[in-house]
Formats: sequence, C-alpha cells, structure tokens
Amino acid sequence: MAHHELSTPVTEAQIRQLRINDTVTLQTTLFGIRDATQIHMFDHGRQARFDMNGHAVIHTAPNVQKVEKSAEYPAGYRPICIGTTTSDRMERFTRPLMTDYGVRMVIGKGGLRDGSLSAFRELGGVYLAIVGGTAALETTWIEQIEDVDMDDLNPESLWKFRIRNFGPLLVAMDSHGGSLYDVLKQSTAGNRATALASLGVKT
Repeated sequence: MAHHELSTPVTEAQIRQLRINDTVTLQTTLFGIRDATQIHMFDHGRQARFDMNGHAVIHTAPNVQKVEKSAEYPAGYRPICIGTTTSDRMERFTRPLMTDYGVRMVIGKGGLRDGSLSAFRELGGVYLAIVGGTAALETTWIEQIEDVDMDDLNPESLWKFRIRNFGPLLVAMDSHGGSLYDVLKQSTAGNRATALASLGVKT
C-alpha cells in the first residue's frame, strides 16, 4: 500500500505504478461525465471538444447554480454540490473513453465489471473508488468549474473542474488485473460457506 500524489494529465507509466489498496490524491483538472453524456458521445457520435488524454473522469451530474460569467465563474456556473454516482450502469463506456479520448482514470462508486478491468489491463487505466455520501466533502476539493461542453444535457453535461487535493481515493481496480471487488466476493463466499457449515447447512 502506498499513497500517490498525481497532477493530471498522467502517463501510462504512472498508472502502471498503482496497485489495488493504494490511495491517490489528484491535482489540477478533472472531467465530470455521466450516462447521457456518454450516450451522446458514443451512441450518437457526438464529439467532445475537451482534450481528456491522460486525464481522470468522475461519474457525476453536479448540482450547480447558473451565474454571470466572470473570472471566478468562467463557465457561468457556481458549484453547489458535486457528488459521485454509481458507476456500474456506465460499464460499457470505459473502453471507448480510453481508446477514443485517452482517459486513464475513472472515479466512481461501487466499481465496474470485467470488461473495464480488461481495458485497464490492456490500455493502462485504473478505477478510483470514492466513499458514498461524501458529496459535501468532494465539493470542497473542486476550486472552480472552468468550462462546460454539451450543456444542452445539463446537468449531465461534460464538465471541466479545476481541483486541488482531490482525495484520497482508493485504487479499487488496477492495470495489473487486480480488483478489490473480486477480492471481496471471494472473501464473502468463503465466510458464507463457513457460517453455513457451522449451522449444519449443506450447500
């Protein structure tokens, strides 16, 4: 277990250094993305205008307030509450995010599946897990909404956040085939078998 301070964009070599149970704190830039955003990008062929090569995306549809554009609010939005949503339903977008846009890190809740794990292993990526119910804390890690794309999908727009000390986040799936979710499943299955055996239940 080790802690890593990473400023985006990152390289594949930096990602390959991460292992499950490590922690990561991110600096500089983070992109917010959700279901509708990716459906438009990958099902409808809509091209995002941001360069996300080497960057991280977070599964979110933030609560924001529309304000006049200014130096403080260059995108015309003030962050109110920017929390993370469950990742599983966005499983099919992991590989195209990596191949088409060069994304290296996916941040979310609850983990992803084997297809994403294969993409992380082949292409050099990781899944960074965040604890549920921490939206208020996460919002304090976001200094500014710098820009927004596909804003007709609001709040499922493509958001560009400026971040500082975003984390620590847990490396839950790495580029070496490691998955804390697989470890948990195996442990749970073993504990279940032991518990049932102690009760005399045959399986």
